Amino acid sequence: MDLMKAFTEKHLKAEAPAAQIGDTVRVHIRVKEGNRERTQIFEGTVIAKKHGGIEETITVRRVSYGVGVEKVFPIHAPSLEKIELVRHGKARRAKLYYLRGRVGKAAKLQEKL
Repeated sequence: MDLMKAFTEKHLKAEAPAAQIGDTVRVHIRVKEGNRERTQIFEGTVIAKKHGGIEETITVRRVSYGVGVEKVFPIHAPSLEKIELVRHGKARRAKLYYLRGRVGKAAKLQEKL
């Protein structure tokens, strides 16, 4: 067990981004296309956090052109540049999967003050 812990510790980011459930975040990802590299930004609401340690992931949802889009981002992936917090959302659940069935203002969360 200690061997596994030692192996994963060197791949962990020094300071993991603090994205909580319900927060609206802007995720910056490094995308490689051929021999070029660019940064792609995905903005949406964090609806789930899973696992822990090296395997920790967040699921971010947004509605793009009337279609709901969800992406799962590994927190400690080297391609993830940063997670920028746009606003804190008030959530009373650990998973916000119920937002999938809502549209418009019903899909919004109150801002946490």
